[in-house]
Amino acid sequence: MKAANFSSPKHGSVIHITKAEAKRIENYWNNQQKKAKMIRSGEIWPDASGRHINAHGGGIMKYGDTYYWFGENKCDTTSSAMIGVQCYSSKDLMNWQNRGVALYVSDDRRSDITRGCVLERPKVIYNKVTKKFCMWFHLELKGKGYSAARYGVAVSDKPEGPYKFLYSQRANAGTYPVEFGQQELATLDTLNADNFKKWWTPTWMEAIKQGLFLKRDFGTGQMARDMTLYVDDDGKAYHIFSSEDNLTLHIAELTGDYLHHTGRYTRVAPGGQNEAPAIFKKDGTYWMITSGCTGWAPNEARMFSAPSIWGPWTQHPTPCVGPKAEITFEGQSTYILPYGKGFIFMADIWRPKHPSDARYIWLPIEFENGKPVIRWRDAWNLSELGEN
Repeated sequence: MKAANFSSPKHGSVIHITKAEAKRIENYWNNQQKKAKMIRSGEIWPDASGRHINAHGGGIMKYGDTYYWFGENKCDTTSSAMIGVQCYSSKDLMNWQNRGVALYVSDDRRSDITRGCVLERPKVIYNKVTKKFCMWFHLELKGKGYSAARYGVAVSDKPEGPYKFLYSQRANAGTYPVEFGQQELATLDTLNADNFKKWWTPTWMEAIKQGLFLKRDFGTGQMARDMTLYVDDDGKAYHIFSSEDNLTLHIAELTGDYLHHTGRYTRVAPGGQNEAPAIFKKDGTYWMITSGCTGWAPNEARMFSAPSIWGPWTQHPTPCVGPKAEITFEGQSTYILPYGKGFIFMADIWRPKHPSDARYIWLPIEFENGKPVIRWRDAWNLSELGEN
């Protein structure tokens, strides 16, 4: 069919309209474009090219006037890392441009991040002293399931990368938590793994809280799985991760260059089975939202608060309110982003049978009676949080 042939169009019909009608259509379209875009959790979120954003389990870093979203590049049929860490950029948190792969997995089979490894929950922070962008992530070595339980570190001169992989290892080998004094160490000396071969008994759980697995991994380093990074007001940075077979959270201080641990760390909620930590601070109080350990299946979010990053941490009921709040709206926490006068709770809806189709939950954090509340919204606008 030629473009000029309107006698028998293949699709639809051609109608005549007046200039006034054409102007009304044009005005309507222009007004629609001017309307503030809404965040709609759980729906497809296209980037500038129209493709669904592929940055799962990730976090956002603001550098200058630009936001950078880093996350796992998920393939269609496997949750293993076949590509690496993807990066997107935005000026307004709504419209995202694909900046490409920030950290590629390696084709070298000897590399810790060889293609097919498990590379999860990447986070990037900027070091104002070294002028470097520092990426940390949870790493499992290829072919070893989830037994490696390592963290990996990479660095770049530019926010979008490319990032150079530096190393991977377990955490804080040969050091005890800051809260372990003579009494705690004396108790630890009495714990013998041979006496606790049966898991999930009351005596086993009490031994876990006292440091049974901490002692087990003392020489080789503590396990480091689901994780996030946090930079405090004073510039000090912290690595927060699920450890001790996902039974206990650890908060570990980073060195001044943000590339290593200092050896100072604390345990949070020993034996509580927490993963997927996301942390923020408001009015001097630290808040942390986590999830339970139920594999890919969603569960009820947990919440903790503390007057210091070192604790003591107090647990509170789930902050989620609304339909499916008991399973965190079918998602799992990944990050909490300061914005305007408030904060945005970020979570992922995992789709293990089709990983690349995982969806995102972004919801504003409200405060009621001094405590965070995350209420389900079908749609909301960033202007609710004020100017950034």
